[in-house]
Amino acid sequence: MTTVVPTSEEDPVLSVVRFTAEMSWSDAGADIAEPQVNRLCVEAQECMIEGRWLDLASLMLTSADLIFSKASEKDLECIFTIICNLVKKPESLDQVHEMAELISTKIIQQPNDKPALRLKILFNLYNLLENSYSRFFVYMKSLNLAIHGKVTEHILPSVKKMDNFLKEWNLGVKDQRELFLAISNVLKENKGSTKDSFMFLTKYLETFLAEDAYTMNEAKEEAARAIIDFVRSPDMFKCDLPDMPAISQLEKDDTYAPVYQLLKIFLTQRLDAYLDFEAANSALLKSYGLVHEDCISKMRLMSLVDLSLNGSSQIPYSIIKDALRIDDTEVESWVVKAITAKLLDCKIGQMNQVVIVSRCTERVFGLYQWQELRSKLTTWRGNIAGVISTIQTNKITEDSAQQMQGLAIH
Repeated sequence: MTTVVPTSEEDPVLSVVRFTAEMSWSDAGADIAEPQVNRLCVEAQECMIEGRWLDLASLMLTSADLIFSKASEKDLECIFTIICNLVKKPESLDQVHEMAELISTKIIQQPNDKPALRLKILFNLYNLLENSYSRFFVYMKSLNLAIHGKVTEHILPSVKKMDNFLKEWNLGVKDQRELFLAISNVLKENKGSTKDSFMFLTKYLETFLAEDAYTMNEAKEEAARAIIDFVRSPDMFKCDLPDMPAISQLEKDDTYAPVYQLLKIFLTQRLDAYLDFEAANSALLKSYGLVHEDCISKMRLMSLVDLSLNGSSQIPYSIIKDALRIDDTEVESWVVKAITAKLLDCKIGQMNQVVIVSRCTERVFGLYQWQELRSKLTTWRGNIAGVISTIQTNKITEDSAQQMQGLAIH
């Protein structure tokens, strides 16, 4: 025998059930629609009596999904606000997580139908949840929806808070990988976020350790993508990619070895090495969407940095001309480009036809560079300590002299 809860039609849950059911069956005749609407309302009441909140959410979502293309955005937002609030009902965190999974999975099934609204609903659901892992799960669904619904601009503000989210979620390595890669893919869709996309891609690659040979195999495609993104970028000139096991595994890989070779050229060699590589691998470069002329421009700047790192502090124009394969009249313009890109601090000696370098950027910043930086900092600290000691000694001497002078006057 069915038991009906003595509640008014003003009850928000039952109002939503009746509204969505009526709209779902609006094309059928009254003889068919009315029994179906009443049946759904009775089922909803039974779920409420018995505390079957997951079943209630499933029932409501089914009707709501059917009317998504018919109802106004304002009505839909109200409907899903009430559905999402059901996660506050269960006492069990496991059941709350099941409901969060059910609701978020249902919402992202049609990403191209009102994607911005769907994303707003997910954000509302996220804020209603207290369990950190449930929040992470819903956030991942949001990233998925943002990509497939092409509304990535709506998720970008949340990415800026990622450090705080990571502290809150306290994720394991596997979840971190999934998160970093998803964020990188989201940022890749926004032209102004190229560097941030690369940063999260490297975070993803950094989660793979050398001893994880089996799992590291899954990172090969993304490792190759990181290399190509670095080569393609017109304003990235240094990285620590070669130190990552996920990257170094490509060196002997049958498919990706040439990509790894390209990275080594851009980080350790000069333009002539790139030109030789391009001559033998032009089809490969085109398959990755790399533009030969852009690569030449970047390699010229990289070559100029290499001359500064490995040569003397004074570089003759003739050496720059040969290394960059340019005319005499172009030398100064390429030096200016390097200065503008903050690759070099230098002076151009037009009279003597030399470039006097005072500082240059490291092309690779790995373990050796960190050790070198530590050594320099130690030396600087020692020098500063020596200066402070000298000042203190001079001050003591000066104070003593003044005291002696005072006694003599007295």
